[in-house]
Amino acid sequence: MKRISTYTLGCKLNFAETSTLAQSFLAQGYELVPFGEKADVIIINTCSVTENADAKCRNIVRKALKQSPESFVVVVGCYAQLAPEELASIEGVDVVLGAKEKFDLMNYIGTEKHREAKIFVSDIQTVDNFGFGHSITFNGQQDRTRAYLKVQDGCNYNCSYCTIPLARGQSRSESIDKLVFQAQMLIDAGYQEIVLTGVNIGDYGNKPDGTKGEHTFFDLLRALDRLPIPRLRISSIEPNLLTSEMIDFIAHSKRIVPHFHLPLQSGSAEILRLMRRRYNKELYRARCEEAVRKIPNVCIGADVIVGFPNETDDHFEETYRFIESLPIAYLHVFTFSKRPNTHAAQQIDCGVFQEVPSHIKHARCRKLIELSYFKKKAFILRFIGKEMDVLFEDEFSDDEELNEQVSTEHLFCYGYTGNYVRVSVPVPSKAWARENLVGQIHRVRLASVDDMLNVMGELLTVQVAE
Repeated sequence: MKRISTYTLGCKLNFAETSTLAQSFLAQGYELVPFGEKADVIIINTCSVTENADAKCRNIVRKALKQSPESFVVVVGCYAQLAPEELASIEGVDVVLGAKEKFDLMNYIGTEKHREAKIFVSDIQTVDNFGFGHSITFNGQQDRTRAYLKVQDGCNYNCSYCTIPLARGQSRSESIDKLVFQAQMLIDAGYQEIVLTGVNIGDYGNKPDGTKGEHTFFDLLRALDRLPIPRLRISSIEPNLLTSEMIDFIAHSKRIVPHFHLPLQSGSAEILRLMRRRYNKELYRARCEEAVRKIPNVCIGADVIVGFPNETDDHFEETYRFIESLPIAYLHVFTFSKRPNTHAAQQIDCGVFQEVPSHIKHARCRKLIELSYFKKKAFILRFIGKEMDVLFEDEFSDDEELNEQVSTEHLFCYGYTGNYVRVSVPVPSKAWARENLVGQIHRVRLASVDDMLNVMGELLTVQVAE
């Protein structure tokens, strides 16, 4: 039997698409093996959101070739679309596929390695295919916990720092009927949570030319909410696309979990303008406060970019104080990275934008990470002592610190509440947990949280075997 392995970098959308590509090989009789084992074909799905992402992509390609030098290596994803020649120049890469070609990957697989890599990358303006994506479990365990369902691709926004429109093209999506069918397949496979993912999912239904489509993301939400799935989760949505009507609906839904990830990027009015974001601070605050008012247990996360060109100490202080005042639970903090062919890069090159020195960017990044820690701890403390439903995953730890806290030699099995609190409970063995917990929702009392934000829970709906 031929063997295939995959490696995915970047966003949840990439993971969903990698899974779909792997399924096409399984249908042809291939066996999926863990990355690092010898394989006939290796698929590497890349990201290019920052310079660090590019460097990591190159390192992973080299690692794959070192571990399995005879493998037929295919590189896809955003980096492949944006800089195919760079990837093709790495010795051992066989094929580089662009956004349009990757979903026809089987047509580009050879039986022998190429002397030189072949590039198949179309102009991004010609990319109009959608390409379904949903992640499933291949490892044979009972883990049918969480699946990612791709509902949208591409982006019609042109934020000044972002390469996504260059890497994935304009916004496009599939019909509600087809996405409902895909979701039902995941439900039939036993998944307990479906995460809706895309580049700009709130733009669902809109056409590449920016005109309104027949259906909206809210229409899709209402259709999926009628399916028999315990949990639906929205991966990320632009604050200007999260409407009051949508918040009202989610507040009364028994399936859509109370968790929003709302990209902020900056809390400075001036920097938001330079970033070409489509909202202002007032709208962002209004969305956060409305969500908390209508959904008291809601968890709100945010992306923030520090060190955007022209960001002064005053701009950063404005961002810090703004975030400090918001009812959000955690941050994903990024340092600005100059990306080729973006508006920000062009403005830097012509001297209109001034880059922020690296040491200042890193100092600001550390300050926001520290702020995120305190916000997350404050959020978690609200639920200590309360009973919550936890969906357990096939994830374990035998951390000595945790063992000392609960005076037990047990392993710990992890899961998530609907509002995204990660909880661990002691279990006697992985086998026991996989039979009694993994892929299931159980009632848990959140007992304590330590300084590392490890949350310990007490199982209420299942008796732990001695």
